Amino acid sequence: MTILDICQIKKVLPHRYPFLLIDKVIDFKSGEYLTAIKNVTVNEPFFEGHFPQQPIMPGVLIIEAMAQATALYGELVIKDGMDDDILYYLVGVDKARFRQTVGPGDQLVLRVDFKTVKRNIWKFSTTARVDDKLVASAILMTTIAEPQS
Repeated sequence: MTILDICQIKKVLPHRYPFLLIDKVIDFKSGEYLTAIKNVTVNEPFFEGHFPQQPIMPGVLIIEAMAQATALYGELVIKDGMDDDILYYLVGVDKARFRQTVGPGDQLVLRVDFKTVKRNIWKFSTTARVDDKLVASAILMTTIAEPQS
């Protein structure tokens, strides 16, 4: 089941190719979690240089995909009545771990579990899986702000 498709995601996130790293949201429960999908294709621009002989998705982009999933969680939880121009910023990454490489043909299943919100800092436990195997995890902190002019 699709909760948000790519057209809806593009209305929420300001990211565009090649930095839009979420294809769809497949599960969501307010106050608890969100699950999103990133289909990794051979056409990703980072594979040209990382690495040509053995294409591997950079770990920082896996973290970015998880951060984008947290923004979508925030959108689904609190957007009603808020300014359309708000942005979700990544403000902290703790305990990041990479356990397996991600390459062309893989489907990243991104899970963000809401932990707390204090003084406009949202905390999430995040994971990325391929074929039900954990490939990355991190604790992410985000905040909500209006864009700078």
